[in-house]
Amino acid sequence: MSEALKTEFCGTLFRNPVLLASGTCGFGQEISEYFDLEQLGGICSKGLTLEPRKGNEGIRIHETPSGVMNSIGLENPGIRAYLKEDLPWIQTKNLVNLVNLGGHSIEDYEEGARLLNDAGIEFLELNISCPNVKNGGMNFGVKAEVAAEVVKRIRRIFTRKLIVKLSPNAENITELAEACEAEGADGLSLTNTYLAMAIDIERRKPVFNNVYAGLSGPAIKPISLRMVHQVSHAVKIPVIGIGGIASSDDAIEYIMAGASLVEVGAASFADPMLAAKIVDGMEQWVKQHGLENISEIRGIV
Repeated sequence: MSEALKTEFCGTLFRNPVLLASGTCGFGQEISEYFDLEQLGGICSKGLTLEPRKGNEGIRIHETPSGVMNSIGLENPGIRAYLKEDLPWIQTKNLVNLVNLGGHSIEDYEEGARLLNDAGIEFLELNISCPNVKNGGMNFGVKAEVAAEVVKRIRRIFTRKLIVKLSPNAENITELAEACEAEGADGLSLTNTYLAMAIDIERRKPVFNNVYAGLSGPAIKPISLRMVHQVSHAVKIPVIGIGGIASSDDAIEYIMAGASLVEVGAASFADPMLAAKIVDGMEQWVKQHGLENISEIRGIV
């Protein structure tokens, strides 16, 4: 383990600050065919829901300049199948596993958190960008008071480290972060994808059946970086930076903005080995600049 990149987050020591982002690496097995996952600090699982989901119909992935749009619809095998079939494999690896949890009602979130807590999951990344089907479809992560209620109720159930993944579509990202912190979140990750749209001009229809989709990739980096800077300076709990990271320079920018860890997502589609290359690049940069540890530049901007 390189001393230069060792990072403490929520009391856990990470080999380095680079993680694979939820929804871009499955549960780790497929991408492990390209490089040794133990070169990274950790992995964030594909988003799980209480029951299995087939996901959305129609086109699910669409490239756009400097980014990619997705409308996967939280396709996943469900929490029980994950615990039985996928978790045992990742537990054989020496890296931190953050399990991402989604839900379409507070009750879904609560039961999912209970199952994951009983299974001894150490880190829960709570995805509050899901639509609340019992309240007109508005995402849980838009209004601070709604997000606070979800975090409050999950905090009563999940006894280990609770990370809340924030939506950039929030009314006020700083207020949202502060509300989650107040209700007991141990850390925050941001941002999730941006609500976006693409139109097929030959068909004269939206590309996606659901009309709107989530935008990720380099196009969102400047906006996500700004939000990470705002949030990390507004809360006392640690932050994971996400959004458009495609190089070690990008990752270092997020650390300087205040993030403790970073997640590499869409860029891994173009280069599955990118996250490991980012680790190497960050280590070289730290040594070239005469630093003992990456934490020396955290939040300096």
